[in-house]
Amino acid sequence: MSNRRFFIKSSLAGLVLAGISPAVSALSPAEQDALPEPGKKLKLRFAIASDGHYGQPGTEYKKDHANMVGWLNDAHGISPLDFVIINGDLVHDRPDLLPEVKKDYYDHLKVPFYAIPGNHDHTDTATWKSIFGYEDNFSMEKNGVGFVLANTSNTTGKYLAPNNEFIKMELDKFTALKTVFVVLHIPPHLWVPENPFVDSPETVKLLHAYPNVKAVFHGHDHSLDAVFYTNKLPHFFDSHIGGSWGTSYRGYRIVEVDENDKVTTYQVNASKSPMLNSTVL
Repeated sequence: MSNRRFFIKSSLAGLVLAGISPAVSALSPAEQDALPEPGKKLKLRFAIASDGHYGQPGTEYKKDHANMVGWLNDAHGISPLDFVIINGDLVHDRPDLLPEVKKDYYDHLKVPFYAIPGNHDHTDTATWKSIFGYEDNFSMEKNGVGFVLANTSNTTGKYLAPNNEFIKMELDKFTALKTVFVVLHIPPHLWVPENPFVDSPETVKLLHAYPNVKAVFHGHDHSLDAVFYTNKLPHFFDSHIGGSWGTSYRGYRIVEVDENDKVTTYQVNASKSPMLNSTVL
């Protein structure tokens, strides 16, 4: 079995590493798994989703986006989210649709959202800022947790390594924090040859240099919904919102940071179709 096939088949495997608790399986129909553990006090709880491909011909992109906004709002109603991150490819080669997908869909989330471009968004820094209010490389601190979000493409859709000078500058600002997350649409490492990623050992080395970087989050490959590693640093994927290919379900990832900076993350089969890991004995 190839590394890629093994990874996909084991996408709901547990993870115990550097304070990150085991991943759990997709939610039950009652969504009880979305509830925090009894008595657990959370510092931060957010969702991350990617690859909506709004406007892609031959897809039900409006239905996909309406569904995802509804599912995220429902999850927030069960157990409150602080915000949502949309990790790239909001649109499909149609940057003119970015204002539409924001206004008609993401602005209807019941929590704030933050977005970073993917290779299909084909937009420049000025346009991105005019639509979303921040640049395509930015950082933020939420409840004592740092986030660095960096662009990995350009207006032609070329796959690029992120701006490492920017990442270093922002990570240096967060050295006093116990937990920092990095968000990159296109991963900086070639785990298997057939994956269309960017090989940027400089980026990987930089991320490894900061012990408080607890995880990196990626989109781009719609068929991936779990974790790869560079040394001991986990890189998480979250399936896809829309588009014409990928996992057979639509999903997103939940991330929780408790008061002791213990991180829990798990992938959600939001569409619940097909049911995952069903067994009859």
